[in-house]
Amino acid sequence: MPSLSLTPANTLPADADRAALAGRVWRPDLAGPSVVKLQGDAVIDVTATFPTMRDLCETADPATALRAANGGGLGSLADLLANSSAATRNDGRPWLLAPVDLQAVKAAGVTFAVSMLERVIEEKARGNPAAAAEIRAEIGKLIGDDLSKLKPGSPEAMKLKEVLIAQNSWSQYLEVGIGPDAEIFTKAPPMSAVGTGADAGLHPASSWNNPEPEIVLVVASDGRIVGASLGNDVNLRDVEGRSALLLGKAKDNNAAAAIGPFIRFFDGDFSLDHVRKTTVSLTVEGEDGFTLEGSSSIAMISRDPADLAAQMIGPHHQYPDGAVLYLGTMFAPIKDRDSVGGGFTHKYGDVVTIAAPELGALVNRMRRTDECEPWHFGASHLMRNLAQRGLL
Repeated sequence: MPSLSLTPANTLPADADRAALAGRVWRPDLAGPSVVKLQGDAVIDVTATFPTMRDLCETADPATALRAANGGGLGSLADLLANSSAATRNDGRPWLLAPVDLQAVKAAGVTFAVSMLERVIEEKARGNPAAAAEIRAEIGKLIGDDLSKLKPGSPEAMKLKEVLIAQNSWSQYLEVGIGPDAEIFTKAPPMSAVGTGADAGLHPASSWNNPEPEIVLVVASDGRIVGASLGNDVNLRDVEGRSALLLGKAKDNNAAAAIGPFIRFFDGDFSLDHVRKTTVSLTVEGEDGFTLEGSSSIAMISRDPADLAAQMIGPHHQYPDGAVLYLGTMFAPIKDRDSVGGGFTHKYGDVVTIAAPELGALVNRMRRTDECEPWHFGASHLMRNLAQRGLL
């Protein structure tokens, strides 16, 4: 059986002693969440200073502000992590939540050449994984599989577009993959993301789906990128493949947005340049003994993370509570699981680990969306809870 045992050793960044790490914890004694910082192995509640993670992210220097914040201890990180697995949680003790709250949860799609080709394949396969291999070979012959040096929106990209249109091979996914405009969509409502240890949701209508290991940028309302976390942009390939107009159904389902384990704020030891060089790894462990491993190198991204953030937020797209942005992935699993040519799809009970040395590890167990914990604590509940605690 795959393990969902969380410890500081398998959760924290490699240089955690130098990192400005902030998270959110559910406190059963207060019937609500708290913003916390890590101080060694201690978890410190700083909600009296920053009632929401949004408030902390809006400061001029979140890393410095976090380090200066005082608060009461909630115990050890080891105890908190041990109680954060949905499979074994004691609801009378605190556990980790997703480290974001009021921010809009956005995602960028088709940001890597490999994933762009897989989206084209999904579209042409119309949700049929059995047809994917043949179409993959056909598309590869036509446009190749190394478009990493092709800058979106460049004259070279527009020339390729003209050629593909002439051959009736243009795709809406190629439009956002090599055209001037990035695909930026709403992944999930604020407050709906799940954290490490939680169950992540798969809609039972889907029979072809996969994890998407990604870095999640944390962006303040004025457009400053202030930190990063890890994310799993769970995707229903067959649903999106039937029609791009079903993107909301393919992406926004109960517990289908996982973020964590913490936000790491930018400082002298960690910056956007570190993000640009990060490799995100993925491991899927099934109850059937199946194992899948892969990785996604941000260095191979077609659009710079700063450009993606600028396309998400600005004069024409405003988010007063800030936003978080999944950067997309180059990883599209095609390893056969059940049958030759059938490709990869999740099974209930799969444990997915998304990790990066600079950001730690995000671990989730896959279950049906209607079997995951119901989402019942939204922004209105947060405001009422904080008011009852005298924090607003």
